[in-house]
Amino acid sequence: MARPGVRLAVAIVGGAAVGGALAWAVVRGGSPERDFAVPAGAVPPVEVVAEPGGVHSPFALLAQRTRPGVVNVHTSKTVARSVTPYPDVPPPLRPFLGLPPAQPDVGFAVPSLGSGFVISAEGHIVTNNHVVEGVDRIRVVFADGADADATVVGQDPETDLALLRVERSEGLHPLPLGDSDEILPGDWVVAIGNPFGLDHTVTVGIVSAKGRDIGQGRYDDYIQTDAAMNPGNSGGPLLNMRGEVVGINAAINPEANTIGFAVPINLAKEILPQLRTQGRVTRGWLGVAVQPLTPELAEALGLGEKQAGRGALVSNVKRGSPAETAGIRAGDVIVAYEGQPIADLRALPRAVSTAKVGETVAIELVRDGQPLHVEATMAALESAAPPPAPAAAAPAPGGVERWGVDVQELTPALRQRLGVEDPGVLVARVAPGGTAEQAGLRTGDVIVEANRQPVASIADLAAALAPGDRPALLLVRRGDASVFVLLARSRG
Repeated sequence: MARPGVRLAVAIVGGAAVGGALAWAVVRGGSPERDFAVPAGAVPPVEVVAEPGGVHSPFALLAQRTRPGVVNVHTSKTVARSVTPYPDVPPPLRPFLGLPPAQPDVGFAVPSLGSGFVISAEGHIVTNNHVVEGVDRIRVVFADGADADATVVGQDPETDLALLRVERSEGLHPLPLGDSDEILPGDWVVAIGNPFGLDHTVTVGIVSAKGRDIGQGRYDDYIQTDAAMNPGNSGGPLLNMRGEVVGINAAINPEANTIGFAVPINLAKEILPQLRTQGRVTRGWLGVAVQPLTPELAEALGLGEKQAGRGALVSNVKRGSPAETAGIRAGDVIVAYEGQPIADLRALPRAVSTAKVGETVAIELVRDGQPLHVEATMAALESAAPPPAPAAAAPAPGGVERWGVDVQELTPALRQRLGVEDPGVLVARVAPGGTAEQAGLRTGDVIVEANRQPVASIADLAAALAPGDRPALLLVRRGDASVFVLLARSRG
């Protein structure tokens, strides 16, 4: 219950369409407030005063003021369907089985639903990429019942964001963009969207959490809310009590109707200008693979307990990358980027993605317990298909069996077959329940270092893993990635 004269901050939280999922990243650029001429505060704040006999809640007042800026997104996609009975029967056999000849596939239009919101007087509309990806037609329906065809201006699958535009010069009501960093768990939020075709549905909840990683990508940083979301809410706005968009609804937990996720609007502020000007997003690339720095790994690397859990442990440096040029090595711990602390593993990819191509950035490292400052000139991140999984090799004599692992020499022919450039030894078999399996070692891994010493042969590995009191720290190449693996002391 609001106290007299108190202004409440409410946010409208939307939902996600079927299969909606989101991974987001930040790229520096202009702000939509400037580039799209959407001034913050364009929707006047809702003054909430507790009055005896009051009829309307603050949520109702907010929904009425922002409703004209929310749109329904109707799409259709043509898919081919077979009209031939038993289509898997080969044509020569069909007459003998009394079946008619095969017929050409017929195209059918499959409709779908989503939500969106207006952000400029020029007709720009934000929605999710999965709402419009691969469709043949996009039709936007406004709150006043008018509709218009929309075209895609730009798309970013990494963040599941899309920018549309309609040719409509009148009756547009852009929503102002707020500050998603400002909201806190417990703040009220409200969602307006198009769930199951029920246009302009309003739901209310709170911000349940921030910074959620839901396993959709390296840039996950979702706002979680308990405002009800359903298929068709995807792309709708998440608003605060001032009527400002603080998130874009994108994903739901299908097993619960009170767990939904929205992309923070501060991310979209960086993405949208690039979508408008070039139709896609260019991200910075450093060229390192990183992993969490556990207490065990910190001890094995000689970093001390205070460093554990802080920063990002570099497990691989790409050849020819900005990181290699800057002198970054596997085993370094990145603790700050452009003066901002890297508190955990997820902070680094998000920070790197904000860099402009050609920009020089300052990076603080810890190497062998000593601080180190380097500078890297950022390159562009290029999308690439994941490499094929390495084929498992047959076990060969001469393994390091006491650790529960059999290894094989990595011959030039085998190296070429597996796409491995560096020297190393191949993990041919991992014994169930053994030390290696418990540490996470896998068949097909290539061991390139053991206890910070290069491994070019089985003899090198055996010498590095000689009996001793310390665990064994391995650097392992796994497909196109690298990871440190800590083997506990052998049990004999």
